[in-house]
Amino acid sequence: MIKILIADDNSFVREGMKIILNTYEDFQVVGTVENGEEAVAFCQTHEPDIALLDIRMPVMNGVEATKLLTERTKTKPLILTTFDDDEYILDAIKNGAKGYLLKNTDPERIRDAIKSVYYGHTIMPDTVMEKLKGNLGSNKDENRPVFDKSLFTERELDIMALIAKGLSNKEISKQLFISEGTVANYITSILGKTSLEHRTQIAIYYLKGHVDS
Repeated sequence: MIKILIADDNSFVREGMKIILNTYEDFQVVGTVENGEEAVAFCQTHEPDIALLDIRMPVMNGVEATKLLTERTKTKPLILTTFDDDEYILDAIKNGAKGYLLKNTDPERIRDAIKSVYYGHTIMPDTVMEKLKGNLGSNKDENRPVFDKSLFTERELDIMALIAKGLSNKEISKQLFISEGTVANYITSILGKTSLEHRTQIAIYYLKGHVDS
């Protein structure tokens, strides 16, 4: 059973999401709160598996809450966003967000995304990644290392591109016709060559050419 906290200042969204998620037998919504501060306090006390966070909330927004949840709890933050929220997305990634869901996402895809994050994957819809890519492209710094394709094999580059699109290891293995274990080995190699720590940083590095320290 995956335990979920919903944090959204809109009671209609909050209660609607609770009703939807509780229809799935593998989910249990253990709480609903109105802002990030309440979300952090709840997670420290009740330890849900996933915190579904609206990115824009009073008192403390989803970006700030993500940072504290990552530092203080084992709860995995999953951000709810809209198309005009891309200004917050990079900060949330830096703070440890495990993925993004657009608020108009189909319930079945929300279910799949929550389960993917629970099992250790990062979820980023193509629409979010495209906006993120556009935002990053206009914010370059010549003193930072440039993405160097020569460091990687063609297969590693393929896998990095698919990670940047938000695909899980399972989805990558199906698309490239290789085993999940082989995908994991390639990711380990990529992390070793770049000194990165996780797949979200791989996505940023592939799109941006560097990862902010």
